[in-house]
Amino acid sequence: MSTRRPRGRAAAVLAGTLVLLLVVVVVSAGTGQLHVPASQVLGSIAHHWHLDLGPLPSDQAAEDALWVSRFPRIVLGIFVGAALGAAGCLLQGALANPLAEPGIIGVSSGAAVGACLMFVLGGTSPNSWAIAGAAAVFGLATTFAVYTLSMRDGGASVVMIVLTGIAVNAFGLGVIAYLTTIASTATREQIVFWQLGSLAGAVTWTQVWVVAPLVVAAVAASFLLVHKLDLLALGEIQASSLGINVETVRRQVIVLVALLTAAAVAFTGIVMFVGLIVPHVMRLLVGPRHRILLPASVLGGALAIAAADLGARTLTHGELPLGMLTSLIGGPVFFLLLRRTAKTGW
Repeated sequence: MSTRRPRGRAAAVLAGTLVLLLVVVVVSAGTGQLHVPASQVLGSIAHHWHLDLGPLPSDQAAEDALWVSRFPRIVLGIFVGAALGAAGCLLQGALANPLAEPGIIGVSSGAAVGACLMFVLGGTSPNSWAIAGAAAVFGLATTFAVYTLSMRDGGASVVMIVLTGIAVNAFGLGVIAYLTTIASTATREQIVFWQLGSLAGAVTWTQVWVVAPLVVAAVAASFLLVHKLDLLALGEIQASSLGINVETVRRQVIVLVALLTAAAVAFTGIVMFVGLIVPHVMRLLVGPRHRILLPASVLGGALAIAAADLGARTLTHGELPLGMLTSLIGGPVFFLLLRRTAKTGW
């Protein structure tokens, strides 16, 4: 009974998170200047799957609103959240550090440098694909630099990776500050808005088809590491004695985290706290075993971004930056988790 109860609870958490995600998707798709009832949203989805279930939207404008603008944005948000949740889970497991999150290895600051450079070079109307490409390339390059600079004779230790990441992130912030200083007023606003993160620019399915394969492939590869991450939780010496090459596992995780985070920030900008908070919360709900924690973090990240984007679109008459909303919610939540961790121990 003692093993069935945790498994039953984990299954309930996964099922509940998935149901909540589907509810948020339906509500978000129907919410906007042109309201679409939930029954019509479900009917439209069924119709696109060649199923005759439920009523279709009452007019073509509502159908176009769903499939031309709202669903691409929602689906991209799901993949972005899944990528950030998985990246945070992997990095916390590989570094055995509850404070680890994707930005700690430099990918976020590197992506920001690339995007800001494109804003400055492109003027008032930079190409969105150039911004996405530069963000991804600079993010991956910065991650490679962090890992290379942290190398020592015995490999890259956790402390060296974290400290090098802090130094590289600080350097990246300096570069961003310089680019912001020399930019025009309009470009400066674009730089600030990109760093706050938003799904407002996700209006086509093309962006989804670029991000989705990267996220799916990286998450699928991540499942091959769950057993090794569980052994790493025992400590480096114990894991090595059980046949785990700790350095190789960390390299694999850092590559996967860099790919996931670069894909996440390419079109949306930097979204804070999701990769840090979601694995924490899911660990409390389903336990530390990565075979369950990883899919829970993927679903939890998708739910967090989908819900936050719905709030960003509906809480005010305008549109709030997504990263600002996740930071306002994530900061207090993280503080509460820290207090709980201090009492119970990691």
